[in-house]
Amino acid sequence: MSKVIAITGAARGIGFATAQAVQAKGATVVIGDIDELAVKAAGDRLGCAAHHLDVTDRASFTAFLEQAGPVDVLVNNAGIMPIGPVTGESDEDARRCMDINVHGVMLGTKLALERMLPRGRGHVINIASVAGLLPTPGLALYNASKAAVVAFTEAARLEVLGTGVHVSAVLPTFTNTELIAGTRNPKGQKNCEPADIAAAVVALIGRPRSAVTVPAGIGRQARIGALLPDRVREATMRRYELDRVFLDYDPEARKAYDDRIRG
Repeated sequence: MSKVIAITGAARGIGFATAQAVQAKGATVVIGDIDELAVKAAGDRLGCAAHHLDVTDRASFTAFLEQAGPVDVLVNNAGIMPIGPVTGESDEDARRCMDINVHGVMLGTKLALERMLPRGRGHVINIASVAGLLPTPGLALYNASKAAVVAFTEAARLEVLGTGVHVSAVLPTFTNTELIAGTRNPKGQKNCEPADIAAAVVALIGRPRSAVTVPAGIGRQARIGALLPDRVREATMRRYELDRVFLDYDPEARKAYDDRIRG
């Protein structure tokens, strides 16, 4: 894989795992993250270029892409996940979540396309979430942000059809990263690992598609579920305890993550 791949939010979690996976395939990797110390440490571990990046700031994102050089693939991974009752979500949390999860993805996509379209090649991969398809109690803000990413990505993909440039979305389910700190697994569900999402990104780079879910079957379940009557969907949610996962959580176990995303 002789490509230059830039990844946002790559100091840890899915972003770091993706950097490892594409690097193992021979790609040149450039990573960015708002946590300057953590991204430098991650860059040292990977032996790759690492830069401070605020995905909500045009100047910062522009500098990141310029430092990376001619980018073949941009993976818009940076995101945060506040949880809890909708009435408990502060205005600050709401603005920050939408700014990072939605505006950050839109900004990265626009800046990358400006560079890729004149060359007639390139690929933007936006890390969305199954949460963009399955509204869940306690996750309303994150649901809204990821639903926006899913819609934006598909619209952008359709807009650049036939140009040689691809735009795709990856929709993971529960993944063992800091985002789910203090929560429990839905009943009967095994969480994904960051490496699973990274493998999906590698596959997408090799064979561009509009969107993939991880695991693959959950996308089909979500589409079928959307056609069911309200009472059936609500009963299914209760059966798997999805109605409480993001409401009955451990605040202390989540404190370090919450402090970081609000810092």
